[in-house]
Amino acid sequence: MPSTALILAAGLGTRMRSRLPKAMHPIAGRPMVQHLLASALQVFDQAVVVVGPDMPGLERAVAPNATVVQADRLGTGHAALQAAALLEASGGDVAVLYADNPLITVGTLRRLVAARAEAGLALVAMRPANPGAYGRVITNAAGDVERIVEWADATEEERAVGLCNAGVVCAPAAELFALLRQVRNDNAKGEYYLTDVVALAVAAGKRVVAVESPEAELRGINSRAELAGAEAETQQAMRAAAMAGGATLIQPESVIFAFDTVTGQDVTIGPNVVFGPGVTVEDGVEIRAFSHLEGCVVKSGAIIGPFARLRPGTVVENDAHVGNFVELKAAVLGRGAKANHLSYLGDAEIGAGANIGAGTITCNYDGVNKHRTVIGQGAFIGSDTALVAPVTIGDRALVAAGSVVVEDVPADAMALARGRQVNKPGRGFKGKPAR
Repeated sequence: MPSTALILAAGLGTRMRSRLPKAMHPIAGRPMVQHLLASALQVFDQAVVVVGPDMPGLERAVAPNATVVQADRLGTGHAALQAAALLEASGGDVAVLYADNPLITVGTLRRLVAARAEAGLALVAMRPANPGAYGRVITNAAGDVERIVEWADATEEERAVGLCNAGVVCAPAAELFALLRQVRNDNAKGEYYLTDVVALAVAAGKRVVAVESPEAELRGINSRAELAGAEAETQQAMRAAAMAGGATLIQPESVIFAFDTVTGQDVTIGPNVVFGPGVTVEDGVEIRAFSHLEGCVVKSGAIIGPFARLRPGTVVENDAHVGNFVELKAAVLGRGAKANHLSYLGDAEIGAGANIGAGTITCNYDGVNKHRTVIGQGAFIGSDTALVAPVTIGDRALVAAGSVVVEDVPADAMALARGRQVNKPGRGFKGKPAR
């Protein structure tokens, strides 16, 4: 009897003022719905995602998990009911979660499942600093849930209750969908609310219990401002984790991590460094200010930046140096190699100990296809060199500054590929003072 996380993700994100489905807005470089899936699949056997019509991007983002379509957006209860045909006969528990509530933790989900095993229905509740207009969870002397009362309908005594409804529920599949079919839409919005199943379960004699969790992980994200708040909180947690793991952040509040950034021990990260997805930084690396890294591996002892850009497919080997205004894309910079100034190295393999002079460019694109440049171990590339790929520079070869190299250079050779200098006496400014 598999347990299921049923994720409601059909929201349009109207308050986001975006053509992108709300669930696809990213936090730390990953769509909200993928954050929730990553947590849910550590607890539940499977996930089903409720999407809206014409959301192919969202369906691709949650694949290979199953999806069902809510053609008409008639409320959260109606959205959950769309999965009845798929899940009702499963026999396992179903937890209904929200894609715009992506920060709920694995620990909370596990406690929810454990609580459901002791009751007919379990829900998640919180005690926000400002309860505001949240629905209040009213419990009895034993701590079981008696009812949820909406703020507008609550008495002053009920409004004083600090325990608030977070909307997440878990119940056996057959019982959940039976309750959902009883939900009515006789309310101001004319919608079918998922949380109405709580009152129906209590009325049916089911024991309902609440699991309390911090407000921070249960916040809904419905606007750009709320998205920014969730991003800030996520970044703060990742910075703390990096420092706890042995990284030094010179100005922590200015460093931006991605959801999957890996940093080793004795890593030093300067101010205003940005990590996109897919970055691994090994022990003893220094990343200097204003560098941007994405989809790359930086190995032990390397120095990056300041103002460096490492793009996907890049590997910087041990003790290599990438300096200011150097961009690498799908490139391997060998052990101890240096590219210290003003260079673009794309689709390239640079051997150990090679030195790349300022202004060097690998001309990797011919307008149709990408081509690769190979630079051997110990090679020296002079400043302002253009290497027109495909081309190979042999081990210990030297390429003179200002060269445009279109043919392979053998090992231990020197290549000069530039026009001859001609001086014309008396053709200068003829004595005019320099400005």
